[in-house]
Amino acid sequence: MQVKKYLVRCLHRLQKGPGYTYKELLVWYCDNTNTHGPKRIICEGPKKKAMWFVLTLLFASIVFWQWGVFIRTYLSWEVSVSLSIGFKTMDFPAVTICNASPFQYSKVRHLLKDLDQLMEAVLERIVAPEPAGANATRALNLTLWNHTPLVLIDERNPLRPVVLDLFADNLNASARGSPAPGRACNGPRCKVAMRLCCHNGTVCTYRNFTSATQAVTEWYTLQATNIFSQVPTQELVKMGYSSEQLILACLFGAEPCSYRNFTSLFHPDYGNCYIFNWGMAEQALPSSNPGVEFGLKLILDLGQEDYVPFLTSTAGARLLLHEQRSYPFVKEEGIYAMSGTETSIGVLVDKLERKGKPYSQCTANGSDVPVHNLYHGYNTSYSIQACIRSCFQEHMVRNCSCGHYLYPLPPGEKYCSSRDFPDWVYCYSQLRRSPAQRETCISMCKESCNDTQYKMTISMADWPSEASEDWIFHVLSQERDQSTNITLSKKGIVKLNIYFQEFNYRTIEESAANNIVWLLSNLGGQFGFWMGGSVLCLIEFAEIVIDFLWITVIRLVAFSKSLRQRRAQARYAGPPPTVAELVEAHTNFAFHPDTANHGPSPEAYPHEQTLPIPGTPPPNYDSLRLQPLDIIESDSEGDAI
Repeated sequence: MQVKKYLVRCLHRLQKGPGYTYKELLVWYCDNTNTHGPKRIICEGPKKKAMWFVLTLLFASIVFWQWGVFIRTYLSWEVSVSLSIGFKTMDFPAVTICNASPFQYSKVRHLLKDLDQLMEAVLERIVAPEPAGANATRALNLTLWNHTPLVLIDERNPLRPVVLDLFADNLNASARGSPAPGRACNGPRCKVAMRLCCHNGTVCTYRNFTSATQAVTEWYTLQATNIFSQVPTQELVKMGYSSEQLILACLFGAEPCSYRNFTSLFHPDYGNCYIFNWGMAEQALPSSNPGVEFGLKLILDLGQEDYVPFLTSTAGARLLLHEQRSYPFVKEEGIYAMSGTETSIGVLVDKLERKGKPYSQCTANGSDVPVHNLYHGYNTSYSIQACIRSCFQEHMVRNCSCGHYLYPLPPGEKYCSSRDFPDWVYCYSQLRRSPAQRETCISMCKESCNDTQYKMTISMADWPSEASEDWIFHVLSQERDQSTNITLSKKGIVKLNIYFQEFNYRTIEESAANNIVWLLSNLGGQFGFWMGGSVLCLIEFAEIVIDFLWITVIRLVAFSKSLRQRRAQARYAGPPPTVAELVEAHTNFAFHPDTANHGPSPEAYPHEQTLPIPGTPPPNYDSLRLQPLDIIESDSEGDAI
């Protein structure tokens, strides 16, 4: 009951309003506020009033300008970077090792037979560009060639470049439709290019190269990708290098290890790759001390004699250090270890900790990224590399109706091949060169908020030396092949030492450059310096603003009431009906009000100059007050209500 009485009293006071005019409120505020300046405006003479009014207005403008600067700076969400160094026992990184050749040539020779014959014929035409016999051309399987051929572009006449087909009998294909000269093109003005066509050859473009080596390597890789995309992954795994064949010796710290301690992963660019300490099924291995003796030591047999000759021109091992449970992007982030050497890799650890929203667009686990992570099937963590490649594959499927062999395939889609999708090479080339596609994927993908980077210091030396080469190869050959003869060569052997240089790790952490404490202290400092105010002064100002608004509302309500009254009076031609007439009209349906004039006629008082004065004076209620609210209001008034 007391709560209801209190609420009713508050409502009554709000209905009555503050009880002041605008001028009275301003005078009251200037006389009672703790802010310096306004009080002098009402206390001084006219000249000083003007001076203090200008000063107060100027300093108030400076305060608001400074507040705007500080608020804009705070809302820019800038960060500061701090670097700290820690010391502790750390988990050894995951190590991914791949052979530079994805497949053994002896196992894929039957798949690449026609392509290798085409490659040999192309090299003959480039090296010795005189036209060969027609029988040599007819012996080739030109099915692959017709989809994406290589051409010679004769630019000796820059105004009329001529396109020469390598396998044309008369060499008369021209970019402008004019006949090509019937002679060889073998000067610096002749470039090898790849012709990419779509819509049954009606729309074509040329991809130029500065060197014929680049052109034939790119063309062969593209055609080999077209072939391997039609082979099941299980068959491709069998055609690569096995872990038992690749890893000859393994030692981690003082504990021996073998190929069984590696996890197999098929990589489209490098075939079978093997990951040590990936942390998928077991805990990550810690490193007890820094130094070579406490790291990972490996001896690899690359089997260089069985490399695919036209597909792989680099001999060595490709390796990458990365976090546990992260997908290894060996092609983009890995390094080569040269065969016939001992490569030592010292590792330093950098941990990056980025601020999330609103300071940056990083993501914790990729759940807020609008790109489906196609590498999620490997049960790996999110990375921006995985996002960008997943985004490209989505664009590839959307624009070319098929997926590229080098990226994971979305569910329900097929890999691109010239047999099922004849225009895929042209579409892929246009998409890869599109700046809009790259910008779209970069804008959609986000960096990871927490990341670990491994900085490597690499040193190499010949291994084994000439003095120890004989006995080392004898021992390794006997262990691998149980043979007393040497079955290994220096060209295919790599020794790796991977270790922590020191246990000091660096943490690069982002923090807010301008936090809420910084903002409040600067706002208060500027307000106190220019106006001598505080938070209570702001509350006083807010109070006066609310009073101004409340007076405005009351005046608007009063104006609307008066407007309604004037409209109601305008509906009657004469005086408004009396109460008795209104009651009679509701109870007696046969009643018709008298439309005659209710007032006394002038003829009734012929000798009087004025109308009679009513005998009853107007009422005089206490509620018709003219005093302010705070003078007459009392607590008993609320009780009476």
